[in-house]
Amino acid sequence: MELYGRVLLIAMPIFLVAVLAEMWYGRWRGKDTYRTMDMISSMSSGITNVTKDVLGLSVSLLTYGWMVKHLALFDIKATVWTYVIAFIVLDFQGYWVHRIAHQINFFWNKHAIHHSSEDFNLACALRQSISSFINLFTFFLLPAAVLGVPAEVIAIVAPLHLFAQFWYHTQHIDRMGFLEKILVTPSHHRVHHAINPEYLDRNHSQIFIFWDKLFGTYQEELPDVPPVYGITRPSNTWNPVKINFQHLWLLAKDAWRTNNTLDKFRIWFMPTGWRPADVMDRYPVEKIDDLYGYVKYEPKSSGALKTWAWIQLGVTLLFLMYFFGHLGQIKMPGIFYYGGFIFLTVYAYTELMDHNPYALGWEALKNAFGLYLIISMGDWFGISQFLPSGAYLVSGYFVLSALITAWFVFNEIRSQTLSQPAKASGKAELV
Repeated sequence: MELYGRVLLIAMPIFLVAVLAEMWYGRWRGKDTYRTMDMISSMSSGITNVTKDVLGLSVSLLTYGWMVKHLALFDIKATVWTYVIAFIVLDFQGYWVHRIAHQINFFWNKHAIHHSSEDFNLACALRQSISSFINLFTFFLLPAAVLGVPAEVIAIVAPLHLFAQFWYHTQHIDRMGFLEKILVTPSHHRVHHAINPEYLDRNHSQIFIFWDKLFGTYQEELPDVPPVYGITRPSNTWNPVKINFQHLWLLAKDAWRTNNTLDKFRIWFMPTGWRPADVMDRYPVEKIDDLYGYVKYEPKSSGALKTWAWIQLGVTLLFLMYFFGHLGQIKMPGIFYYGGFIFLTVYAYTELMDHNPYALGWEALKNAFGLYLIISMGDWFGISQFLPSGAYLVSGYFVLSALITAWFVFNEIRSQTLSQPAKASGKAELV
């Protein structure tokens, strides 16, 4: 856990600089692929994902270490070729886990967050799940276990394999020649993130594109079909915690509401998007019909609110970096209190971004919890050892954050209608 936290302390600034560099490059070239609130939502999703990972809130029913111990036919050492084999096997597993997530209702919930951005840029790569608590697919690593690839090798290769999927979330790199035949490129992944019928559920590969070509899910980017990004049932929120559970909540409601007993059970394992016929008629949900006329979700926000959202994101990143840098000092159960605070913080300011007047309640809850932690500990998780006035600065932030949020709720949000102007165009249908 502490090692992972130190790795994230290095990786997070690199990802942030890359995102900002792409944004500035796009504006310089006259092809800006970023919207402020979408960008902040994406980075906030990344915050919740890495916080969940550090807290260790996921378990594997079948561990790779167990498979190596009981199934390995060979006892091989960690050499360069061992790492190469591990990387290829991880990529093979990644293809199938990714494909299953797109094709089965229940598993789509953990992946929908990654596709929820209606833009395509490096920031949307940070939209990762917090809704997956049990890993069911470790068995796809069976080939590596049978070969005897050490668990320590997989532990090193896995984060490298994940980070290597960041760079191709961009619209600024065109075709890449012969590399298109070997690697997943930005062109391939633009297809994957598109909701055009020609592109839907294609190009599931993560590093090597030949898995898609081998298993029949490859589609090249067509010059006359510009990709439209997002999900066919738009999330209509900037709150990444909500997005993570929207699909699961719909499945649960449909399973409860349907009068067909069989449908109550099979809905979870049917193809993604399937709903019982009687529920579809009685409880329609929004689905994008006009791809090129559809208006992206974007409640009208003032420049001041956007600036405040940036400030909240920046402060949250500072809290997060302190957390990752002092995991050993914070220890149990403090890390769970701190993690809960991070989640409350993200939830509160993204509700404000959504123009939800209840954002003030969430903000009050976050700040009250934070002040309670300071009062009960007499400090903010040992910050006074490094910054004597640290606890006072954190307390001051809580008070100021509550006051500013209240100002926006009463002077900007409540002065507007609660309906979203972006949805007034009627460009989506109910199904």
